[in-house]
Amino acid sequence: MTVSPTTADHIAVQQVIARYAWALDTGDVEGFVGCFCPDGELVWDAFEQPESWQGHDALRHFARFFAALPSSAGRQHHVSNIVITPTADGLAARSYCMVALRQGDGPHALHVMGWYEDKFRQHLGQWLLARRTIRDWSGPILAGFAGQTGERVARPMPPPLAGLRYPPES
Repeated sequence: MTVSPTTADHIAVQQVIARYAWALDTGDVEGFVGCFCPDGELVWDAFEQPESWQGHDALRHFARFFAALPSSAGRQHHVSNIVITPTADGLAARSYCMVALRQGDGPHALHVMGWYEDKFRQHLGQWLLARRTIRDWSGPILAGFAGQTGERVARPMPPPLAGLRYPPES
């Protein structure tokens, strides 16, 4: 049986979503990892082969990778239109995500347009991410529009992101 989330639940989930963005965008690796349940999973489903990081060690690898990229400095995740719904084992959320990149004195670039599909679970009395799936704003989500097939649109993983794979390839 699902129970409607309370106002406190909504605030707690929104805070996790905000902490995730702030941690990733400021190089706060442990803050990023702390947004997830110990067995939490991050799935990036935009590439030909979706990539996945499960558990705190893998998530730490993900956050460290981005903190070590000079091109990450000046990046900001903007998350909005958060819709939270109850599920049988917690809460689900969908939200828009845009990533802006600072480029010198500007103009700055909109680097990513996508959305998050999140599953939240209580862990030690807190709502944390059990699973976050990052998706591009393309494919099935746009199936209701004329001229859209609804088929998943995948792109090659850019070579600079190859080091994201976990465990790292030898």
